[in-house]
Amino acid sequence: MSYPKIPGLHHLVSQLEEYSRLQHELGAEGIQEILDDAAEYLKKALEDLRKLPADEALARKEPNDLPAIRELRPQGPRRLWQKLKMDEYLEKLEGAFLARMAGCVLGAPVEFMSVDHMERWARYTGDAFPPVHYWSKVKYPYDLRYSKSLFQAYSREGMDGVPVDDDITYTLLGLLIAEDYGIDFKTEDVGRAWLKYLPYACTAEDVALRNLKAGIPAEKAAEIDNPYCQWIGADIRSDPWAYMAPAYPEKAAEMAYYDAYLSHRRNGIYGAMFFSAAQSAAFAVDNAVDALKIGLTEIPEECSLAKDVKWALEEARNIKNYRDARQAVEDRFKGMSGVHTNNNACLTIFGLTIGGNDVTKVISETVAMGMDNDCTAATAGSIVGAIVGKKGVPEHWYKDFNNKVESYLIGIEEFKIDDVIQRFAAQAKKVYGI
Repeated sequence: MSYPKIPGLHHLVSQLEEYSRLQHELGAEGIQEILDDAAEYLKKALEDLRKLPADEALARKEPNDLPAIRELRPQGPRRLWQKLKMDEYLEKLEGAFLARMAGCVLGAPVEFMSVDHMERWARYTGDAFPPVHYWSKVKYPYDLRYSKSLFQAYSREGMDGVPVDDDITYTLLGLLIAEDYGIDFKTEDVGRAWLKYLPYACTAEDVALRNLKAGIPAEKAAEIDNPYCQWIGADIRSDPWAYMAPAYPEKAAEMAYYDAYLSHRRNGIYGAMFFSAAQSAAFAVDNAVDALKIGLTEIPEECSLAKDVKWALEEARNIKNYRDARQAVEDRFKGMSGVHTNNNACLTIFGLTIGGNDVTKVISETVAMGMDNDCTAATAGSIVGAIVGKKGVPEHWYKDFNNKVESYLIGIEEFKIDDVIQRFAAQAKKVYGI
């Protein structure tokens, strides 16, 4: 897809601001009128963009309601276990959760850094690149992330527990949603949980949360002032549904749908459904490619995400390392936001295909690709972790987690990892009718 050429708007607005200041300092008159006219023109341009009709043929291939999505998905297994294999499940659940947190914590200090910048940082610190352990040093060690954890808590020497991150927080919030409203919760319940537990959010989630607080119904919260509705935010929330519906991709995707619908539409929703189904399938297969292919069977066959995922699976034969992966994605998605669902999904896939069942290689190569690399490495880690189980996750990735996860959820500052595992298992029993 070739995006429209955006005519340097950020630069133009910046120049407009600075020349207005300069001309004011020089005693010019009529500045305010010019600025007001410019603001009105930009408002009109924005409104005109919002009013443009979407392509109807494409819209039919990319519905937002669950029954229509299911009508357009290809054949799939829907359910891989007929009964919950508890011992196997618990081993794999712990592997998925630990590897997810490891990928996230590894990527957090270098989130959105360019590949070249990360390589230079590794040379400065003396760390391997792609990284095979947590960073020995991080930038701005005494700054806070999410007003909670010092950046140095994401480093090898400063870690004592899993430091706070939105990806991990949404995993925990998913558990709370199921506990509070049941495994057959709906989007309205997700909205209630957000108002109860979420103090703040970003991009599409921020829009939805503000709309909820303004009294807009949960079913409409994603539809007002939300240009981020196809960004990655919903698919980073995909893992708790798989943890509660292991080897049951249809159910995992259904839960992901009702969660995603609060803040996203179309491919933003499909990203959540795809990755939740793939993570669910990972409990029952022995390689990530099979899990990803099963994930595809829970989203519309002709949606843009499905096409991009199929491209990534095919292109993977040519991708040998993180640089190949990033270049391939840059070439295919030129002009797309670096926080979009589709391009980051392809990086996640490349991390899994490069690394195979080697947890370290999967998360390290994925982080090295850049873009939203705490999110992509977390999802890739969750999938490979579910395949190999805790026994397949090298101890250095979790030994300093010390059985605790920091949270910014309202009223809950810390979770215990062993308790979270048992609480997910309790929900999985309900999914399986135990």
